[in-house]
Amino acid sequence: MTASILQSEPWARFQRSLGKEVFERSGDGWTFLAITEKTPLGRFLYVPYGPAAADHAALVRALAALRSLAGEQRAHYVRIEPVGTDLGQRPQAALQSLGLVKAPVDVQPKLTWMLDLSQPEEDLLAGMRSTSRNLYRNIHKKGVTFDVSTDPKDIGILLGFLHDVSERADFKAQSDDYLRQAARNLVPAGAAKIFIARLEGTPIAAALSYDTESTRVYAHAAADDAHRKLNAGIPLVVTMMMDARAAGIDRFDMWGVSPEDEPDHQWAGFSRFKRSFGGYEVSYPGSWDLPVNQLMYRAYLLTRQARESAGPAVHKARTAVVPAVHKVRSAVVPSLRKLRSKLPR
Repeated sequence: MTASILQSEPWARFQRSLGKEVFERSGDGWTFLAITEKTPLGRFLYVPYGPAAADHAALVRALAALRSLAGEQRAHYVRIEPVGTDLGQRPQAALQSLGLVKAPVDVQPKLTWMLDLSQPEEDLLAGMRSTSRNLYRNIHKKGVTFDVSTDPKDIGILLGFLHDVSERADFKAQSDDYLRQAARNLVPAGAAKIFIARLEGTPIAAALSYDTESTRVYAHAAADDAHRKLNAGIPLVVTMMMDARAAGIDRFDMWGVSPEDEPDHQWAGFSRFKRSFGGYEVSYPGSWDLPVNQLMYRAYLLTRQARESAGPAVHKARTAVVPAVHKVRSAVVPSLRKLRSKLPR
């Protein structure tokens, strides 16, 4: 039974450091980490990429334990993401038969991209684009080196690059506090590493991985735009793979891609980047809800639907109002300035 990093004990400690209420339970063939989330309508339990269940029967037992816990905590529903359980040829029907309802939105990526690190190194490299392979083999000739850090303080290097990316692109990174807490909790536990690319000793790219015994996750990464022509981010990813492979980790999870047949998807660009290293696509069932308080769960769905329906109207009103406000301001401000100039000082 393989569990995601999001269902690990180090992740529980990390979430608690953020002030979250976390529950860890286990039983015959199952384990779960559940986080209390609060909304204006009440509480719900969120089980990110979990529960981990050995088979269908174990999943049934895990759901029973989650329902019981939700009742104790007065949570209206439980949101799960059963990524590691074999649900057969019809996973949606299998989940519905357990009383689960498809969530209105998927919290974690439903589609990801994996690489098999257990294959020989040459085969792993051969599966990549020639550009990626050659950069990994030759970028040292341009003075670029790579460090693997287990010092949580080095997360500051990545944060600096993420700030730059956020400013020049339509991109919102995790908060500094979130990533600093991740480094403080996960790196000492051996559940994360920081990778740094340097040009003549100066950092030009950095990445943070999340690790379990079986899987390394490509979690966060950014590079200095001033050195973009070096493409240091590409050999940095390969370095992460080779380090994981040397540590006996079998899989490298790129953590989220868009469907290949959706070229206009907001993730399309970096999804092409992730696929350029070779590998294979993995599809998950997505997020599913286990209603515990049926009345409150229906209230939640209705409230969400109302908010989504109002969204376009609010956007339209805002689009109409903002230019009008600017027009009024353009007309009024000069008059006020003129009047002010005539007042005695």
